[in-house]
Amino acid sequence: MKPDYQELVDEISALLGVPATLEGRDFGLIAFGVHDGLGDEAELDPVRTRTILARSSSAQVKAWFEGFGIARATGPVRIPPAPEAGVLRGRICLPARSREVVQGYVWLLESDPGPTEAQLASAMRVAERIGGLLAEEASAEDSVTREFRRVLESGGPGREREIALTALESALGPDAGDLYTALCVTPWTEGEPPSVRRVPGTAAACAAPLTGGPRMLALLVRVRTGAEVPASVLTAAARLAPGSATGVGGPRRGAREAGVLWDQALAAARAASAEPRLGPVARWSSIGPYRLLTRLPAGVTAEDAALRELLAHPELARTVEVYLDHAGQAGRTAAALGIHRQTLYYRLSRVEQLTGLDLDDGEHRLLLHMGVKAARL
Repeated sequence: MKPDYQELVDEISALLGVPATLEGRDFGLIAFGVHDGLGDEAELDPVRTRTILARSSSAQVKAWFEGFGIARATGPVRIPPAPEAGVLRGRICLPARSREVVQGYVWLLESDPGPTEAQLASAMRVAERIGGLLAEEASAEDSVTREFRRVLESGGPGREREIALTALESALGPDAGDLYTALCVTPWTEGEPPSVRRVPGTAAACAAPLTGGPRMLALLVRVRTGAEVPASVLTAAARLAPGSATGVGGPRRGAREAGVLWDQALAAARAASAEPRLGPVARWSSIGPYRLLTRLPAGVTAEDAALRELLAHPELARTVEVYLDHAGQAGRTAAALGIHRQTLYYRLSRVEQLTGLDLDDGEHRLLLHMGVKAARL
């Protein structure tokens, strides 16, 4: 069970008589105290408001605060206001340390009169307790992430994956029987995975070129109840990497489903990358024919002479795909492509000439439809 950081933050708020905010060392929001007087425009500045609403701080804000040495501090650090940076009120930062390493930060808005040295000393002792809990939690998360990565790298069903799943169950402990989903974000251009708190319920997060292709982010996320992934998870996932495609698997019950969930999430992410209308966050249950197409071996369309010839002409390939998407209705297809019907008929005749396939034949149409869609994966 995760520690109740909110209780500790409330304890600091009570000690000092001002609301406190707790962030991880990546500046992801963990807990915050209740603010009185929200009608007072001076109560919250833009930086504080963004942290609470977006649950994280911008890179510029991180750099600004880190410039005051908070990552190395052993005691309270006072930071003056900087209106040009959106910091309208001064701050006091209490580093939450464990074994000489800062694990997070407790933030206080400066007040008049400010806290006494004795009050700050008492608050620092609570911050040290928070630091110890954050360190313990990070260690447990590292273990789960390590075993989750082994599941992903196992390459599919088999003995290696079974061993990895058993280890993952052990790392999760009493939570192993919960309901889970997996998320795949591609491409992932950040150096490190985000804080596990960026997506509610995240149990593990790792980033790697897991299939020899572009770098991806993988998340194992615990969900509470229901047959669908909660909207809060989907919304948070969409914010992780704007411009990237995100696939979501499941949900399914039990850590032993992690491999299946990852396969589903990866397939959904590939589908969203190939078909933008499915994204930016695509659920496995909603990708239709791509549930089968993503299982085809890579480059399979290049092995078919008819498809290979067609795919060398992107305009013709797109034309026949839209035509088949619209169930062979010429009027709707021409409108979707923005071309005249006669132009459409000419292009379709060229498709038949290039491929040797007959668009009046159902099986030929199926081959073409699958082929052009699979090629974009």
